[in-house]
Amino acid sequence: MAVYTQISDGELEAFLGEYDLGELVSFSGIAEGVENSNFLVRTTADTFILTLYEKRVNRDDLPFFIELMRHLAKKGLNVPSPVPGRDGATLRELNGRPAAIVTFVDGVWRRRIRPSCCRELGAGMAEMHVAGLDYDRVRENNLSVAGWRPLFDSCDLPKREIYHAMHNQLNMELHHLEAHWPRDLPVGTIHADLFPDNVFFLGDTLSGFIDFYFACTDILAYDLAICLNAWCFETDGSFNVTKARNLVMGYESVRPLSAAERAALPILARGSAIRFLLTRLYDWLNHPEGALVKPKDPMEYHQKLRFHQGVSGPAAYGLT
Repeated sequence: MAVYTQISDGELEAFLGEYDLGELVSFSGIAEGVENSNFLVRTTADTFILTLYEKRVNRDDLPFFIELMRHLAKKGLNVPSPVPGRDGATLRELNGRPAAIVTFVDGVWRRRIRPSCCRELGAGMAEMHVAGLDYDRVRENNLSVAGWRPLFDSCDLPKREIYHAMHNQLNMELHHLEAHWPRDLPVGTIHADLFPDNVFFLGDTLSGFIDFYFACTDILAYDLAICLNAWCFETDGSFNVTKARNLVMGYESVRPLSAAERAALPILARGSAIRFLLTRLYDWLNHPEGALVKPKDPMEYHQKLRFHQGVSGPAAYGLT
């Protein structure tokens, strides 16, 4: 359950008193997600999402996320839009946590992913990238190549005998990525966490993106590589090239990739795999006993990394 900070009816009613959103009808915690406490709030005016930002989120980053959602919403993208209070502020405090209310995005995320979903995702992601090109705030991606080795070292694998082989494998992979990571590809604002549960559909049509709290300034095609890992592998670990082809075709229907971006997809996909492998591994090894949130298995991304290590070029992802 992803509610770390509880709130009472009275506390929420007092908080809503700073907005023009009508009277509170009901609210409930949202179980999905692992970073923040989220609540579905219904008022006499509409339905909203209330987020309390927990300790893993840097308060200094919150204006970047809030203003990005506002920027994209103004460009016509269906994303949560921050709701200002009567004083114009969108970021407030509730129960000792930074808190914000955003508009509700209608739709559901797809448990069963079809190639057509990947095409919709690709096109929507490219529209988001294009809309964000003139976003004037910058946030460094602290979970990109410069941040992986410190995260790897913090896992302290040499002290854990069963992880010695993995330590050696990941150390070699990090050396490779650090030496070959592309430095001259187009950069812009990316979501950086477009897993299926952050992408909503109405029927077979993409209806919106949520959860922008890993968004940052980085290589645009890296977002595509993250989705190759998150959307194009089957439950048995096999890679579905048809889904990958549809993902890239959808993206290129809005923003064609350069030859350099296409050529870099294998290394970007390896980087994406190591990023999520390391964060999952850290959470797995540092999971407090009795915690309500179950950590995700890092070995899923170890298997994906091995696939990308065997890729010789972008044709493996369905590109001609």
